Amino acid sequence: MNRDQIEGGIRNIRGRGRSAIGAVTGRARPQVEGAYEQVAGVAQSAYGRVQDRAERLHRDGRDFAEDAAKRGRSLRDDVSQRGRAISDEAAERGRYYGREVSDRGRAVYARAEENKGTTLALVAAAAFGIGWLLSRRR
Repeated sequence: MNRDQIEGGIRNIRGRGRSAIGAVTGRARPQVEGAYEQVAGVAQSAYGRVQDRAERLHRDGRDFAEDAAKRGRSLRDDVSQRGRAISDEAAERGRYYGREVSDRGRAVYARAEENKGTTLALVAAAAFGIGWLLSRRR
């Protein structure tokens, strides 16, 4: 309850009193002034209720916006953490596969060094086959 609601209620009661006094005494002026005070008091009280409601809506809207911002920051942080975890896992897999390729490449190289004649014959056969396939397409 705000000041306008309280003052409007008091003004309304005071207007009722003036109207009643005017009615008892039979005088029209106090009755009219009392009726005016009643209407003004009701209007002021209604203005106070509207103002109070507008303040509550403003506060609720601000709270809603703050809550949405907090949720947004929380989602952003969660996505960032998940992204880092995926990135770390991908980097670890990359290192693993890099070591694996390197180890297998060394093994192939060692085998080729042990069997130089066979390796040379295989490379020559592969080159001949690729050349033959490419020449047939023309």
